[in-house]
Amino acid sequence: MDALFGLFFVLLLLVLGFGFYFLPAIVAFHRNHHNKVAILVLNLLLGWTFLGWVGALIWSFMQVKES
Repeated sequence: MDALFGLFFVLLLLVLGFGFYFLPAIVAFHRNHHNKVAILVLNLLLGWTFLGWVGALIWSFMQVKES
């Protein structure tokens, strides 16, 4: 039973970690940002550098162009 709880806890942490890491891309896609793919690429390639992650997050919250 303890091993099952440990596995569940590790999987939960992984899902939450990936969700937090890709938060800028999730926000951009949810807001239908006109640069959502570029934000995803920035998040994917430079998100590990904190500055890249913060930059992508700020960019994802910037105003969306009306089409």
